[in-house]
Amino acid sequence: MTKPSNSLANHFWRLSAEALCAQLGCSLQGLTAAEAAKRLDRFGPNSDAPPRIEGAMRAILRRLLEPLSLILLVAGIISMLTGDEIGGLIIVLILTLSIGLDTVQEGHAIRAADILRRSVALKAEVKRDGAFGQIEVEQIVPGDLLRVRAGDIIPADALILESTAFTAGEAALTGEPYPVAKRAGPADDPDDRSNALFRGAVAQTGEAIALAVRTGRDTVFGAAASALAEAQAPSPFERDLREFGLVVARATFALVLIVLTVRVVFGRPVLDSLLFAVALAVGLTPELLPMITTVTLSRGALRMAGRKVIVKRLAAIHDLGAMTVLCTDKTSTLTSAEITLAKSLDADGNDDARAARLGAIVAALGGDRGALDAALAAGQADAAQGWTLAGRQAFDFSRRLGSVLATGPEGALLIVKGAPESVLELCTTQRSGVIGDSARATAMARVHQLAADGLRCVAIASRVWTGATREVETEDEADLAFEGLCAFADPPKPTAAAAIARLAASGVGLKILSGDDPVVVKRLAGLVGLNAERVLSGTDIAELSDEALVVQVRSADAFGRLAPDQKSRIVKALQASGEVVGFLGDGINDAPALKVADIGLSVEGATGVAQAAADMILLASDLEVVADGVEEGRRTFANILKYVRMGASSNFGNMLSMAVASMALPFLPMLPTQILLNNLLYDLSELGIPFDRVSPAATAQPQVWSMTRLVRFAGIMGPLSSVFDFLTFGALIWLFKASPEEFRTAWFIESMATQIPVIFIIRTNGRPWRNWPDPVLSASSLIALLVAMVMPFTPIGTWFGFVTPPPIMMAGIAALVVIYLVCAELLKSFAIRTGRKR
Repeated sequence: MTKPSNSLANHFWRLSAEALCAQLGCSLQGLTAAEAAKRLDRFGPNSDAPPRIEGAMRAILRRLLEPLSLILLVAGIISMLTGDEIGGLIIVLILTLSIGLDTVQEGHAIRAADILRRSVALKAEVKRDGAFGQIEVEQIVPGDLLRVRAGDIIPADALILESTAFTAGEAALTGEPYPVAKRAGPADDPDDRSNALFRGAVAQTGEAIALAVRTGRDTVFGAAASALAEAQAPSPFERDLREFGLVVARATFALVLIVLTVRVVFGRPVLDSLLFAVALAVGLTPELLPMITTVTLSRGALRMAGRKVIVKRLAAIHDLGAMTVLCTDKTSTLTSAEITLAKSLDADGNDDARAARLGAIVAALGGDRGALDAALAAGQADAAQGWTLAGRQAFDFSRRLGSVLATGPEGALLIVKGAPESVLELCTTQRSGVIGDSARATAMARVHQLAADGLRCVAIASRVWTGATREVETEDEADLAFEGLCAFADPPKPTAAAAIARLAASGVGLKILSGDDPVVVKRLAGLVGLNAERVLSGTDIAELSDEALVVQVRSADAFGRLAPDQKSRIVKALQASGEVVGFLGDGINDAPALKVADIGLSVEGATGVAQAAADMILLASDLEVVADGVEEGRRTFANILKYVRMGASSNFGNMLSMAVASMALPFLPMLPTQILLNNLLYDLSELGIPFDRVSPAATAQPQVWSMTRLVRFAGIMGPLSSVFDFLTFGALIWLFKASPEEFRTAWFIESMATQIPVIFIIRTNGRPWRNWPDPVLSASSLIALLVAMVMPFTPIGTWFGFVTPPPIMMAGIAALVVIYLVCAELLKSFAIRTGRKR
């Protein structure tokens, strides 16, 4: 568990009640209303810091100030001011739709505070002015005396003063699936917190009176929930998209400035040069990228919903595909969180159903209805048939045992069930004869061995009852016969090992980060195929510096007895070593790690805090669903990358050619309206990208956005396009003696005939004929190509300044296009380099 922000009584469970009262300045008789009011001013309300809530306008403004958004907005406005109202409106509309969809999709996080407030009790029973009464939870202060009963949610971190058969469910805080017995008294072991209550846990049985020590944000719950109040750091995808936008902005500004300066210096018309420079800027801008990204991610979100994953943050889809390490809690993800009866052993350690059968009779007739009793009853469903309850002794948490007197086929039988060390002390015989110290030691050694295997044990003993049946007294629980042990397990899910192997095959490592006992975690790691040789505990983590932890997390796959802040430290250590980290958790203790991870995953049925902190919610708590989501994330990113690659190879190459030609030729190589038409048709050809198929090779390994690889791709494919543009220029001027109008028309046709068909080459890392595109992409590309090829030969073409080129000129252009496409296919493998390096 985490340390509170207030150093007061940091490890209060180690202190006596008197020592705590001295620190807190209170007594064991409770506070007066006046004292409580003063403490409320000093410590603040027993509530959590509200999460930062970003209003809709602020969310829209934040997205609008991204580099790509600003470029598009400026390009759209300038286009409208220079006469291209339709083109400018289209750019602005695309930007508006993209920002709107993104803002709406991420609006779920605003409700995090409401979810958090609903997950804790609204009222609590507190002693004020000498009497217990109900008050608002927010009014509780350190020094208050609390009374909690079965079903209550613990309202503060507190030290138990009195308890009666009290247990608490702390699964949401620690990941421990078993109910925890709580009782008053000093804790000998620093890690023993059986005398402490923690806010957010649920009282399952009995009643307790406790001294409130920490409230609000100083509690374990508050420290975990405070993660929701912290600003969300940009995700890897958002950081990479911003970096790409800055690169595009710099390239656009530099190219436009150079072209405008050179043309003005050489005495070209200023207005024509300005309009041409603006058209170049629009042509360089990937105006469809926001729409392609949002639509592709939205389609990915729909497909993931079909795979039982609800996406709260669209960018998280890409981050899931980029994930290289998945950290997961144990409970409900690797295990079913349903305790089952694993073994029934006789007194000599042999398999024998009698111990489980007698235990099931106790559970059915007089058990405490806890998780262990439910497992016993399920393991021996018909055990109690023919038996009736004659008397019982309720489970005594100080003695750690309970008993029932049952009458049935064996007559009247007293059956005792409880902690092995407690039950064995009361036994004088076993089936093979008298039980002595040696036999008791052997039985306890067997219990410890089962614990090392991750199994929890209860012992069963019995005694034939003589005389009349009546309620059982403590004195009756003596001279017992040791029947054996019942061992319980929280077994791994049947699909866990296969899902972990599937993730490993796709380049995603898995690490268990649990609040449970390291022994249990080690056994589970071995069962699901992870490296179980070394398990780091919370104590180990606390002794490591952040730098040392970065080294240690690389070689360990399992971590146990972790506090919430230690889970966060491990996630950050993995990120510091270059990993893209996902975290899957469902408890309050998982909220900080969910918040700092690159991709936070929670499950349906998880605590509200965990769901609020997560980016995605799995409708099925199974790693197979995560593996499906990883594939979908990579498929989505692969389609986004196709658009970026196409822009790098075609847009950049063509605009570079245009810039050089505009400075070398005595006339504009293409009119501003022709540039904008070229850009519009090319964008239309790419509208089918979100629907395109993705090859298995593209989803085989984590997909990360690498600016180095993008620059490499643009540095090879862009100049290749420019080389053929320059060959076209030379052929048109020196071979065909083309007029300015013929030059512009022929180059427009060559530009479209190279830009659009190369889509089918760039969209796959392999040969295009082995991986056919989706019909939607084929249709959008071929229709745009047909319009581009036909328009110059129609009356509409004259509006844009086109003329009909001679047939011999068109034949030369066709030959150059074919050679270019062949060269593009041959050079593609050199331009595309896979790998994880950023």
